Amino acid sequence: MEQRAVVPFTVFLVEDSPILRERVETMLASIPGARLAGHAADAQGAIDGILASRPDAVVLDIHLAQGTGFDVLRTLQKESAGTAIYVLTNFATDAYRATAQRLGAKGFFDKSTEFEAFRHALTARSPAAS
Repeated sequence: MEQRAVVPFTVFLVEDSPILRERVETMLASIPGARLAGHAADAQGAIDGILASRPDAVVLDIHLAQGTGFDVLRTLQKESAGTAIYVLTNFATDAYRATAQRLGAKGFFDKSTEFEAFRHALTARSPAAS
């Protein structure tokens, strides 16, 4: 039986809540090949970390310790076109969803009700799923 190599899939996490950061990190550990490229709790730290690490995907909250996920999206829209960005937030309003999509988010998920759908979207993005 031929064994397929698991292709590494890097994810940068932007979340200011330690509890939610831990929950997402635990979920990432369950995706074959996924590994955490880094994390940040504020917009500037996220931008710097993402541009330095060039991850395959970003998990992005809207409300951060300083700045917003929209600040990050605006910068990445210009600087990092190949990175898939998934918004995971407690503020899943239609207006926020529309803004995130306009700024290039690949997906937009409510932390409370769509965590499993978010996991499926991220798993499908992983090269190991192909």
